Amino acid sequence: MTLTKKIPTIQDVARFAKVSTATVSRALSRPETVSVDTRERISQAIVVTGYTLNQAARSLRQRTARTILVALPDIGNTFFSAILDAIEREAGARGYGVLVVNRFAGDDSGRRLQDYFLSNRADGLLLFDGALALQNLLALTGEPANVPLVMACETIPGAPFHTVRTDNAYAAEVATRHLIGLGHRRIGHLRGPAGNVLTVERETGFRTALATAAVPLFPEWLFTGGFEMEQGVAAAEQFMALKLRPSAVFCANDEAAIGFLSGLRRHGLECPRDVSIVGFDDLAVAAHSWPPLTTMRQPREALGRLAAAALIDLIKGKPGNQVPQHTVLSSELIVRGSTARAPILHLANAALQQ
Repeated sequence: MTLTKKIPTIQDVARFAKVSTATVSRALSRPETVSVDTRERISQAIVVTGYTLNQAARSLRQRTARTILVALPDIGNTFFSAILDAIEREAGARGYGVLVVNRFAGDDSGRRLQDYFLSNRADGLLLFDGALALQNLLALTGEPANVPLVMACETIPGAPFHTVRTDNAYAAEVATRHLIGLGHRRIGHLRGPAGNVLTVERETGFRTALATAAVPLFPEWLFTGGFEMEQGVAAAEQFMALKLRPSAVFCANDEAAIGFLSGLRRHGLECPRDVSIVGFDDLAVAAHSWPPLTTMRQPREALGRLAAAALIDLIKGKPGNQVPQHTVLSSELIVRGSTARAPILHLANAALQQ
């Protein structure tokens, strides 16, 4: 005798959540009309009963919102402004709207993302946050929901998704080689946030450039930092506490670089007289800091445009999109006033150390 497992129904969800079936229906179709507490109970009931994983996702995916969901790790970071502008332009030209949400990291990230697609508010996800749990994203993109997903800027190692990014490691290597080419042999690095994939890639490029040129790496010159100006200012305090300081520093992004530069100036040091500084991103403010910041220019407009196009093609089921495609864009070294040749004193000290 074969036992057939009962398929969960909306009535099962309603009973578990202790609400009416009409309330469950509203929570799925118009979540803004249902209280947060009630939505939480219904979301939990959907997961427990298995209703979402059977027919809710499938039926709701048959409708289209003609909207893409853009999830950012930090909506306040000006780095994303040009990218978002390009995304909106590309999406608008192809008849799609854009919904922007901020930071989904955390244990409930999968459920929060799922809510957008169960309620038919978006057709696909453009993800800029590499801190999300891979298992949550695989559940979202797998059967039966099949949410189209493209990752941009940040990636997750081993994730089977389409990606659009820049070659961070090589760009960091170029930035560091620029300092080496100016005669610097005592070079430090202001890192990005711990555990961030961009932090890892940019430090890898920094280390590669030093190793290739046989320039020594001193662990005390790897400064704890992040992607915000305040963290650059804090790194300047680490720099000032050193007995032997580097003559140049490659920073993981522009905001931290500008904060670092400002922090050094408070202590009476001048850039590039006392230390040369290179940033990463080429934010609008980089050209207007003092001195203007030498940096790696990321092609943010192209990145946003290509990422949006890739996601919309995936949503539309364009042939050939079944296999993950990876687009890698090149960054450009922009030389400004924050870098100069190494001072004679630094060169002499470096020669004595070797």
